[in-house]
Amino acid sequence: MEDWTQTLGAGPLLGIAAGAIALILVLVIRFKVHAFLTLVLVSLVTAFAAGIPASGIVTTLVTSFGTTLGSVALLIGLGAMLGKMIEHSGGARVLADKLVDVFGERRAPFALGLASLIMGFPIFFDAGLIVMLPIIFAVARRMGGTNVLLYGIPAATAFSVMHVFVPPHPGPVAATELYGANIGLVLLVGLLIAFPVWYVTGYLWGKFVATKYILPVPALFGAVDEDQPVNPPKFSTVVGMLLLPLVLIFMNTGLDFLDAAGVVDAEQQTWVQVLTVIGSSPVALLISVLVATAVLGHRRGENGTALEKVLDSALGPVCSVILITGAGGMFGGVLRASGIGDALSDSLASIGLPIILAAYIIAVILRVAQGSATVALVTTAGLMAPAVVAGGFSPLEIVAITLASAAGSVFASHVNDSGFWLVGRLMGMDVKTTLKTWTVQQSLESVAGFGLTLLVFWLG
Repeated sequence: MEDWTQTLGAGPLLGIAAGAIALILVLVIRFKVHAFLTLVLVSLVTAFAAGIPASGIVTTLVTSFGTTLGSVALLIGLGAMLGKMIEHSGGARVLADKLVDVFGERRAPFALGLASLIMGFPIFFDAGLIVMLPIIFAVARRMGGTNVLLYGIPAATAFSVMHVFVPPHPGPVAATELYGANIGLVLLVGLLIAFPVWYVTGYLWGKFVATKYILPVPALFGAVDEDQPVNPPKFSTVVGMLLLPLVLIFMNTGLDFLDAAGVVDAEQQTWVQVLTVIGSSPVALLISVLVATAVLGHRRGENGTALEKVLDSALGPVCSVILITGAGGMFGGVLRASGIGDALSDSLASIGLPIILAAYIIAVILRVAQGSATVALVTTAGLMAPAVVAGGFSPLEIVAITLASAAGSVFASHVNDSGFWLVGRLMGMDVKTTLKTWTVQQSLESVAGFGLTLLVFWLG
């Protein structure tokens, strides 16, 4: 694979990618083939069609699958355990009741979304969504249990918006460095953009799709306990359990932000390295599960085998989510290995459009073609950075170009994006419904974000 060079141009590669995506949709929607089998099969066929050497195909498939699972499996597994402990102890119901009492039934989706925006500042998209799911599901059950999208879409959008536009998340940080933007200014403008984008494309869109698609709350954390404890944990205890991973992960992302700003040195200072490990998402969730087991499990007098069974019951329902998400990562990895990103970058380099529009369009095309938002953003920034540096733009204009690239990188999450499968399966949606709700939402988020960055560019 190291010596292999792709000889196909952007046109044939785009045709192969389009054909592969169409095949996935036909197999899953029309013929009802299991999504996991479909993604593995189409990934294999695509690798052959794209001309990847036969000796490297299996390695490409397994590596892409394993890379996705390396983060996703730990996050989903540990997050499901944490959610099960919160739900099993009665904590999720306590928090749901409190939210409804304080904000009222009509404002509950807004409250969940707002809480997710706050949590989404330091915590990554997938980890944040997993941590919030037991609360989302509990509120949805409190309201009848038949409209999970009304509560789930605003929360998922909140994490997505923060992950795309706001440092210290890796995408905007990487783009900031490549474009030479002021990271403090990117943070400020990103925060100003985040709320209106979330409100329109998350909260209002969630209310709209909830009237179109009535979906029950999935049993993600196992069967719901009918015998909720008579001594459930206090509201403050449940909040503390949710804040623990948030604080630990904030420590990690905060240190990354300070390292990028030159305040600390992650390569030389041991204490920074240790805290970074503790604050990594998998380790933070592991610590949180252990603490929740001690604090919430012993509250019911459960220990040993009883607690083991409770935690084990959380893993079965999420196995399908984990495998399908990994297979989605495999398909995206095959498209990246085929060289479609490089071919498109070379073709789009001389479009002749205004810089900010070119950056957005390039990020959109790369995102739709190969699935990874991070790859789309970093590739776009690397491609456009020389033109931005030579363009004599003001600091605010450079920030706008940076965030325009970020907006393009989130456009139209679909079957080649592991996040598409993650959101769809976590909320119990089939592929068609996920396309009509989440894919459209991501497109709206992208367009709205670009519109606001264009306004910032003009003001700059």
